[in-house]
Amino acid sequence: MERKIGVKSIGIRCPIIRENDDLNKIVVESVLEAVKSENIELHNKDVVAITESVVARSQGNYASIDQIALDIKNKFGNDATIGVIFPITSRNRFAILLKGIARATKKIVLMLSYPSDEVGNALLTFDELDDKNINPYTDVLDLKKYRELFGYKNHEFTGVDYVEYYEQLIKGEGCECEIIFANQSKAILNYTKDVLCCDIHTRKRTKRILKEHGGNIILGLDDILTKSVNGSGYNEKYGLLGSNKATEEKVKLFPKEECKQLVLDIQKSFKEKTNKNIEVMVYGDGAFKDPQGKIWELADPVVSPAFTDGLIGTPNELKLKYLADNDYKNLQGEDLKNAIKESIKKKDNNLKGNMVSQGTTPRQITDLLGSLCDLTSGSGDKGTPVILVQGYFDNYTNE
Repeated sequence: MERKIGVKSIGIRCPIIRENDDLNKIVVESVLEAVKSENIELHNKDVVAITESVVARSQGNYASIDQIALDIKNKFGNDATIGVIFPITSRNRFAILLKGIARATKKIVLMLSYPSDEVGNALLTFDELDDKNINPYTDVLDLKKYRELFGYKNHEFTGVDYVEYYEQLIKGEGCECEIIFANQSKAILNYTKDVLCCDIHTRKRTKRILKEHGGNIILGLDDILTKSVNGSGYNEKYGLLGSNKATEEKVKLFPKEECKQLVLDIQKSFKEKTNKNIEVMVYGDGAFKDPQGKIWELADPVVSPAFTDGLIGTPNELKLKYLADNDYKNLQGEDLKNAIKESIKKKDNNLKGNMVSQGTTPRQITDLLGSLCDLTSGSGDKGTPVILVQGYFDNYTNE
């Protein structure tokens, strides 16, 4: 019988992961138990993906607010006035970091981008800016002017006024707070020369511009907790980027670089137990955009911090509807199907720039898989931190 199912994405239920748990053993056993229970056969090039959260948890990669504060003090000095610029508006992702920054310093000048943050969380709309004749590319607003123009506005989904929330959080740590709204990074230099850049994907450019325009101490979140401070966790490459709130006084950091060895070990374990070549990756945010809230789901520095070599690259696919509407527009039924299958079998190894590939998704394989896995696992109570993806590398010719 002809095969009727293509790609399958399956959430695998696992035990609750704790620090020092053997994640290799847990992941492999959980997948094998799941496929056995559902009579699923594993194949070469199946993908097993593990959410970064459980990887970091098994590593014990946590840091307290006090440890964050100490590293801020070490790098900016005591009683400094720090510009904290371009943070995302998030209780889970940034608020607890801001608490640690405020605990470490005398004054924070908080500079928020507007009308939205880097990942699309909106303070305002462009229509509201147009109505008030505000140019977000040039105008710098202080808090008083912002309130006069726009009042108090709660986030569509969370119901939080993040401007007020961040202000009260800073003051609650005994730190003086001044808030401005601007989209040109160098605007902060009119207030302080010492700046912590909190943007994620534009951080290198932001730091460069500030240094070129006379900044003094210019650091990013990726420069904080790059090594252990008083026994804290750390991330050599990303620092505080990709961290999440764990408790009111602690954050879980992005997985350490040793997670590369983890995916290789898991791949080896599957080979030993199943004789199948399984690809393995760690995934975080899936890098998709919500059409309603306009939020771009990528608060992590990368989608996948570690993956096996078989996941390197981008798809190399033909667009079937292009073939059907152009090359084989006069064919029907079995003749059409056979002609398309033959084109797939003979396709070039690199279709970049070829019209027959237009409309296919030119993203890294790990980014595409990360989106699929993130949507499958969700971020709540599904209890499936491991995802099995089957058939991803198949095409119309595979039986």
